[in-house]
Amino acid sequence: MKFDPWFVRQPAPGRRFRLFCFAYAGGSAASFAQWQAELDPAIEVCAIQLPGRGSRFGEAPSRSMPELVLRIAERVAAQRDLPFAFFGHSLGALMAFEVASYCHRHGLPMPEHLFASGCNAPQFRSPPKNLHLYTDANLISALQGYKGTPPDVLRNTELMTLLLPMVRADFSLAENYQYRPRARLAIPISVLAGRSDEYTTEEQVNGWERETTGPCNVHWFEGDHFFLNTERRAVLDCVGAGLADLQRA
Repeated sequence: MKFDPWFVRQPAPGRRFRLFCFAYAGGSAASFAQWQAELDPAIEVCAIQLPGRGSRFGEAPSRSMPELVLRIAERVAAQRDLPFAFFGHSLGALMAFEVASYCHRHGLPMPEHLFASGCNAPQFRSPPKNLHLYTDANLISALQGYKGTPPDVLRNTELMTLLLPMVRADFSLAENYQYRPRARLAIPISVLAGRSDEYTTEEQVNGWERETTGPCNVHWFEGDHFFLNTERRAVLDCVGAGLADLQRA
């Protein structure tokens, strides 16, 4: 299979289903590094690697959601060998939703399931805080509040100097996002949310049901916005069960 810098995966014989994973703001394909070993071996975990991180660190990070959606949708559409689903957390869920919507509008192959994790429904997003405009010190302080970045990393001045442009670009993607009405998707949506996530409400989570004509099920987990990490086993069990249903269908 031809190498594509947008994807990080471990192809192997016997894979029957592909799970494209979209990371949160400031995250990378490495955020899903342990998933392949912990999910059914028949599932290929294919993590999206955006410019400005990982092996693409030398590239300028993008601040254009439409550009990223177009590029990812084209590359996903080219992977026609396996049925697939999308999983995204926070910004990643928003991006996964937009890629699925783009595929729907343009007649491209569709994911068979969308897992939207740690993300308010597109029509129920909170007003932006404009974190991407914060000073370096204030942005680092805000990252501490999200609890998704190790404290040792936040205290490393040289490392944060390298990472902040990518983090700002990601927050810009989220904070400049504008929802546009469109036809509902026709796929199941599983919504994953943290019970102690101060950045969401039950109404904002349940709003995902407006984006599909298929079933929309909400799953609550212990933890804050980054329950994805602290409750990884429970999250993987939820995702694995959803994918198992698809493979039995």
